[in-house]
Amino acid sequence: MPMRKKDQYLDHLAKVPLFSACSKKELQTIARAADDVEVPAGKVLVEEGKPGHEFFLIINGTASVKRGKKEIVKLGPGQYFGELALLDRGPRSASVVAKDDMELLVLGQREFAGVIDEVPTLAHKLLTSMAQRLREADAKAYSH
Repeated sequence: MPMRKKDQYLDHLAKVPLFSACSKKELQTIARAADDVEVPAGKVLVEEGKPGHEFFLIINGTASVKRGKKEIVKLGPGQYFGELALLDRGPRSASVVAKDDMELLVLGQREFAGVIDEVPTLAHKLLTSMAQRLREADAKAYSH
């Protein structure tokens, strides 16, 4: 895919908490490593309980996030799922199904590891971002 098209995704990537501390150049490196994928309505993108190894950023279309048979949320353009799969291969916490035809930016764990090798400072930024998210989650858990 032409880099010009992938540059359109930089704003979307910058809004992902895991990538929020990244420079434009680092975001371009991430976008270059990702694939632009089109999927039809009804396609199961991830399955609850199965190991994950991809991150998905929704460019166009909507997806349904389900636990069991119950829909828990709908996701649309600019939203994402599967970011923790970049860091480990833990089981998916929910299933995600395309509600209509979708365009996604997909980054696999192997490609992400290549990005970290190419831009070593990115690893530190990601750890900082994860630590901040963990603190926020802890604060939320202890405030209830």
